[in-house]
Amino acid sequence: MTHLDALRFARRVFADHTALQLATIDRWIADEERREAEQRTGRERRPAPPEWLLEPGLNRDAPAVYVHRGGCWNVGGRSHGIDHAGARRALADGVPACPHCRPDAALGYLDG
Repeated sequence: MTHLDALRFARRVFADHTALQLATIDRWIADEERREAEQRTGRERRPAPPEWLLEPGLNRDAPAVYVHRGGCWNVGGRSHGIDHAGARRALADGVPACPHCRPDAALGYLDG
């Protein structure tokens, strides 16, 4: 084998190896584009957060703890969304309004 033959062989090996590496990187790019598209679709399909929340007591028989505005930083993990009428009804039934987000003021419902 001549020096020129060895160089041509080295070029073929390098070209084949580079092609394999590029194919691998192209797969990684396609996978990442697919993940980003799935995340974008998930964000677009996510339902809007509830406007009002009811934070239940610690057990089934305990009274509700607070009525919150949606997005309140003080919401407990067990809270669930309620509609406008449900929030007003809970306040009328004696469930306290969260002192931080003040849903009673937002709903125009003040004791007295």
